[in-house]
Amino acid sequence: MLTRRAFATSTLAGLIGAAGLRAQPDDANYDEAKVPAYTLPPLLHLADGRVVTDRAGWVARRAELLDLFARHMYGRTPAGLPDGAVVPVDTPVPVLGGRALRQQCRLDWQGRASMDVLVYRPAHGRPVPVFIGLNYFGNHAVDPDPAIRLSTRWMRTNDANGVVNHRATERARGTMARRWPVDLIIEQDCAVMTAYYGDLAPDDPSVVRQGMAPLADGLEGDIPTAERWGTIGMWAWGLSQMRRAVATMPGLDARRAIVIGHSRLGKAALWAGAQDEAFAMVVSNDSGCAGAALSRRAYGETIGRITRSFPHWFCPTLASWAGREAAMPIDQHQLLALVAPRVLHVGSAVEDRWADPKGEFLATLAADEAWRLLRQRGLGGTAMPAVEQSVGDRVRYHLRTGGHDITRDDWAQYLATAKAQLS
Repeated sequence: MLTRRAFATSTLAGLIGAAGLRAQPDDANYDEAKVPAYTLPPLLHLADGRVVTDRAGWVARRAELLDLFARHMYGRTPAGLPDGAVVPVDTPVPVLGGRALRQQCRLDWQGRASMDVLVYRPAHGRPVPVFIGLNYFGNHAVDPDPAIRLSTRWMRTNDANGVVNHRATERARGTMARRWPVDLIIEQDCAVMTAYYGDLAPDDPSVVRQGMAPLADGLEGDIPTAERWGTIGMWAWGLSQMRRAVATMPGLDARRAIVIGHSRLGKAALWAGAQDEAFAMVVSNDSGCAGAALSRRAYGETIGRITRSFPHWFCPTLASWAGREAAMPIDQHQLLALVAPRVLHVGSAVEDRWADPKGEFLATLAADEAWRLLRQRGLGGTAMPAVEQSVGDRVRYHLRTGGHDITRDDWAQYLATAKAQLS
């Protein structure tokens, strides 16, 4: 059993205190002195109490943990969902002064659902690692290029990002380009594939069936209602569908597919990477509660808060653990460990207290036990890195200045890990 210990995190605590940030809700805890004492559920013990000591034991434990997270947090992915067909929308177009090619395609599920996909890859044509991630405001927001299809899907109204009455306008073009540094990705000899998360599941329970949800009709009869998936499960499934599509596209190396996500989509990336072992690397950026942060710390966002605000993200069972995190049979170090022995990179931001950067580090540290079991170089050490620094090997963690965002500096960290581990 892993018990709460003291770690060298004084730098983080000092910077958080100096930031003088106001709590998002009035009752959120941002005081380390008020973090309850906790004991983490074991990572390397089977349900019958046997200790996992080898790879065969880990395979069995991994299956148990996947079942627990499906039952208590994300819901079960229905068996029998169809694979999408890749339908080209245009031919590759040179961009970035000819250094890259931009291409659009569509994943189509038997005419019952579809997702528009945008890809940028180096022009040289040699297969390269590809980052696969969902975006929040449509592919047109990734770059101002007027040739990128303007999404016609339902979106959360956001005037600053050009979304009016739940629909994107021409003003939306390029508004999220800072989160998708295509030039840096191409410069590091990688590719990126993205799609609007609302194509899969609009982020509102009243319109969620405008996405791929109808594909599961008739496939959930054996799944208890309390264990049926929410939108995080749907987004995670879509990420795996994008990964499958990589094999059909020139210049992309399907063996070096990397799933990446920020915030709620970081949760989806972790769940996708946990279920789909064909992802070579998994990236969580500021994923926080029900993502990379330990639930038992009850710091910042909690299970109670997240299930009241966003119940549609999860299976109904999760809400029953509100205020009872210490009794949950799971915690997020076990989710992170499901990536082992593949590459895991967790990124946090010092001012993003809502997502609990210390909790994200401690979960990463506790998960490292799986990599050590499998004789892989993992995180190493127990001290949190200094701000703007990273630590680790096949398990990597970095902490940057600033708040809840995915930045060019974050991408530089993830690209460096991909180059070091997947070359």
